[in-house]
Amino acid sequence: MQIFSHVTLGAEDMPRAIAFYDQVLGVLGLVRHSTDAAFAGYGHPDDTSTTGENSLWILKPDNGRSAQGGNGTNVALRATSRRQVDAFHAKAIALGGVDDGAPGLRADAHPNFYACYVFDLDGNKLVAVCHAPDG
Repeated sequence: MQIFSHVTLGAEDMPRAIAFYDQVLGVLGLVRHSTDAAFAGYGHPDDTSTTGENSLWILKPDNGRSAQGGNGTNVALRATSRRQVDAFHAKAIALGGVDDGAPGLRADAHPNFYACYVFDLDGNKLVAVCHAPDG
């Protein structure tokens, strides 16, 4: 059983956010499956769900307030290898993301926790993590 239905992150400029997320999430093998003027949904290409579950949604907040990242909040995305973590970090930085922790082992989490931390273009904190040993 999955623990989450879906995750959403706010964005102020949808075309800019889509350009960023298409490329950054593409490094992890994720694809955009839904697009509207106010949102974009991403998931695994083999996921045939039509409900939007198991997806990461980027959206312009509909309450009229600005999109803001939460302090202490992050979205951790699974990478299949440490090379994917490295590539995710490099791509995010190249596209204007802000580094908040270069790729590396975080043994305080567990001995194989290899991750990087970046802020997207709207200040949302993203993590790419590989849990495999020398993956």
